[in-house]
Amino acid sequence: MSTQQQKKEILLEAGTNEMEIIEFYLGTQPFGINVQKLKEIIPFDRQAVTSIPGCGEGMLGTLLLRGSTIPLIDLKKHLTHKDTSEESSQRRVVLVCEFNNRTNGFKVDGVNQIHRISWNDVQPMASFIDQFHPRFTGSVNIDGRDILIVDLEHIVTEFDSEANMDYEVQLHQDSMKEKLPHTREKMKLMMAEDSSLIRAGIEKVLRGAGYTSLEVFSDGQECHDRLVEIKQEVVNGAKLTDKLQLLITDIEMPKMDGLTLCKRVKNDSALKDLKVILFSSLINEQMSYKCDMVGADGYATKPQIPYLVEMIDKLLEIEK
Repeated sequence: MSTQQQKKEILLEAGTNEMEIIEFYLGTQPFGINVQKLKEIIPFDRQAVTSIPGCGEGMLGTLLLRGSTIPLIDLKKHLTHKDTSEESSQRRVVLVCEFNNRTNGFKVDGVNQIHRISWNDVQPMASFIDQFHPRFTGSVNIDGRDILIVDLEHIVTEFDSEANMDYEVQLHQDSMKEKLPHTREKMKLMMAEDSSLIRAGIEKVLRGAGYTSLEVFSDGQECHDRLVEIKQEVVNGAKLTDKLQLLITDIEMPKMDGLTLCKRVKNDSALKDLKVILFSSLINEQMSYKCDMVGADGYATKPQIPYLVEMIDKLLEIEK
C-alpha cells in the first residue's frame, strides 16, 4: 500500500467513536490499553534489565532494546504491591508503548487479544473513586470479563517528574507572575478530559493563566450534552461567541472520544465556528492527519501545557 493510500485509510477512520484495545493480564485480572500506544510486544528477558536502586516500587530499571535503553515498569508490582521477583510464569511479556513523545516498557503476565470496541461501551470510573486519582480511566465488559482501562500516563508521572503535569504547571505559572492578559478572563472555555490527575493539572494552569471562565467535563458525551444545550440557545438567537469561544478535548475518553466530539462540532452549522484543540498523549504523525480530518483548529501533545496556553492565546487572538 502506498503512503498516500495509507493516509487515506487513516483519515477514513477518524471520528468513528471506536478504538482497539489490547487485553493483557496481571495475575488473573484482565486489563486493557489503547493499541495506538503500543509499539510492540516482546518476551520479558531479565538478562536485558539493568536495575537502578532507589527508583521506587514497581520500577524494574532500564531495558536494553535493540541498542537503546527504555524505562521498564512492573505493572503488577506497581498496581498490586505484590512481589513478582520469584514468579516462574513463562508467559510474561513487555508491552513497549509510546505516548507523550516518550517510550516506556511495561511488564505484564500475558496478553490475550485485540478488541475493537465503541467508546460508548466504556464506562467511566465512579465519581467517588475518581476523586482519589485512580490509575484507571474506565472499564469495558467483553464476553463477561470486566476489563479495566489503565491510565499509563498517570503511572509514568509517578516515576518521571518531567512527565508530571504539576511540573509543567509550576513552570508556566512562574513565567507569568509579572503580567497576565486581562482579556483571558472574558473568554469562555470548555475542557473534556477523563484522567482526573491530568484534568486537575490542566484546570490549575488554565485558571492560573487567567482563563477563569472554564467548564470541565470528565468524558466526551457529558461535554457534548452541554454543547447541545448551547446549540439550542444559538438556534434561538444567541451568539455562539457570547456563550463559548473554545473547546479543549482529550482524544481517549469514555462514552465519546475527542475526535468524534470535534467532528460533531465542526459538522454542526450552529457550532462549527467554535475553536477546538485536541490535547492528547496520542498526537503523532498519523493522529495529526486524523485531527486535521475532523477539523481541529489545533492539537498538542501532553504534557506541553505552556504550549497549550500559547495555542489558546493565538486562536483567541489574545494580545500580551
